[in-house]
Amino acid sequence: MTDQLQQPATTTTEVTDVHQAVMAAREHFLSLQHPEGWWKGELETNVTMDVEDLLLRQFLGIRTDTETEEAARWIRSQQRADGTWANFRGGPGDLSTTVEAYAALKLAGDDVEADHMVTARRWILANGGLEGTRVFTRIWLALFGEWSWDELPAMPPEMTLLPAWFPFNVADWGCWARQTVVPLTVVCTLRPRRRLGITVRELRTGRARPKLRPQWSTGYAFQVLDKGLHVYHRRALRGLRRYAMRHAAEWIVARQEADGSWGGIQPPWVYSLLALHLLGYPLDHPVLREGLAGLDRFLVREQTAQGPVRRMEACQSPVWDTVLGMLALRDADLPADHPALRRATDYVLGEEIRVKGDWSVRRPDLPAGGAWAFEFDNDNYPDIDDTAEVLLALDRVVHPDRAAVRSAIRRGTRWLRGMQSRDGGWAAFDADNTRTTLRKLPFCDFGEVIDPPSADVTAHVVEALAVLGRTEDQAVRRGVRWLLDNQEEAGSWFGRWGANHLYGTGAVVPALVRAGLPTDHPALCRAVRWVEEHQNADGGWGEDLRSYRDPAWIGRGDSTPSQTGWALMALLAVGRHDTDAVRRGVEFLAASQRPDGGWDEPQFTGTGFPGDFYINYHLYRVIFPLTALGRYQRAAG
Repeated sequence: MTDQLQQPATTTTEVTDVHQAVMAAREHFLSLQHPEGWWKGELETNVTMDVEDLLLRQFLGIRTDTETEEAARWIRSQQRADGTWANFRGGPGDLSTTVEAYAALKLAGDDVEADHMVTARRWILANGGLEGTRVFTRIWLALFGEWSWDELPAMPPEMTLLPAWFPFNVADWGCWARQTVVPLTVVCTLRPRRRLGITVRELRTGRARPKLRPQWSTGYAFQVLDKGLHVYHRRALRGLRRYAMRHAAEWIVARQEADGSWGGIQPPWVYSLLALHLLGYPLDHPVLREGLAGLDRFLVREQTAQGPVRRMEACQSPVWDTVLGMLALRDADLPADHPALRRATDYVLGEEIRVKGDWSVRRPDLPAGGAWAFEFDNDNYPDIDDTAEVLLALDRVVHPDRAAVRSAIRRGTRWLRGMQSRDGGWAAFDADNTRTTLRKLPFCDFGEVIDPPSADVTAHVVEALAVLGRTEDQAVRRGVRWLLDNQEEAGSWFGRWGANHLYGTGAVVPALVRAGLPTDHPALCRAVRWVEEHQNADGGWGEDLRSYRDPAWIGRGDSTPSQTGWALMALLAVGRHDTDAVRRGVEFLAASQRPDGGWDEPQFTGTGFPGDFYINYHLYRVIFPLTALGRYQRAAG
């Protein structure tokens, strides 16, 4: 790397005992390992998880006062001074989230004239009221008669019968979306109405939702189609509709996981329970019984000064946390045969998925095996990102059963290569899931609904295959070209699953170096310049989640341990360990470390849906600083 980007530090690195910081973080992380070998931090999201859990239980007739009180305490604690609830810590108020939280607190018995309710109501009415909420919020309102089903987009179950070659078939949706859409076709066709016991009509503004003006556009065409589907709903062919409903039910039941979930994530789980219940499945039916019991395992309970609270995780990440942690420990020079790594390897080997899931619709000839999921139980939807990190982790441990490790790596390599999309990149769950017109459908106003290749996932796969000796593999070459073609003009890469350009760049730069790009390659020079130009005055790096909607926030935000780790990982990959930028970044991590070896990070730095849904992975604050400090210690000698 040339000196034109930044002059190297001229004195010996002035770091507050990096070795001590590494050892403290290493021991802290080791202390968090479960006896069965895995690590799992809380996956924190926003209060809609808790609200919708209460509404589900109300709809099913199983909500209890204790559950309601504990959830309400948590919801109240997350309200902001302006009366709103945000989708991430420090973010702007979100209308739909605030409406749902208000409804839950009213359900819990909060006085509507109490200050916190008045403030919330005023903000809601000033920002669009019920009429301005997203489709999913209005579906929950319709379930209890607080919104008209006629004013929601039509979702006929017949769409689940479309063949794989037909546009808008089930496989065209991203895996999380298809698992949500299929049960919603049942719910929105049956149009139930249950008693809520309260009303939120005071949140209506009386204004009509804006209509699209007639013009030649995709959005207008879909609005016309939606009107036609509403007409069809009233005149549906009875035999076809019965068959479609039965097919949807069978599709849902076939995809329930061993832990009772659907995909290991909250939205399809909740809507699947609703759909099957509406189709006549009693609460003591094994499918519903296991589904409800599984939800309880996603509860986080803690004691606060106000009393006990309960909150829901939207998902759980044991495989992801474990393999990233294994890599961090190895970067921190934990011996490859350490007992903790052996236990972790045993767990990871046992989590390999050897059956075909929905990914095989697009890759029918790709053999099963060699895939891993994010969660404890998700055999239908293993993901490419986890599998890549699994292979990197397995390659760096010494395990008594070396043959088993080698076989798993061989199968994983085959699966990763087979899941490459036609354009050379890799997505998270599927190959060639790129039908962008789905985003224009009337009910697609929240979250991404397709799964196109992304820079972060592609980088992780390229890095894994390169580390395994496949730098000349055509798949790797095509992946490198995809990454180079998708670099932003300023030098960064967009982060699909982490916030945001710091995450993407922190993943891509090490991958390109591993794949053989020289460190003075123009793309890497632009990336390094971008990283160094976005360092904060305190030496750390941070990027606010508003960067997904507002480019002014790209690379800007309060410094966080995880994002500082990502920035350092990029700089260290190209040999910048002796620069002032790296020294200051390392000092930031060492100075902000807690006495127990961990770090505090209230900010959300993970991404579910860019622009809509975000995550605070509670172990990111340890894993990525440990990785960066370990790599720095090794590079600095």
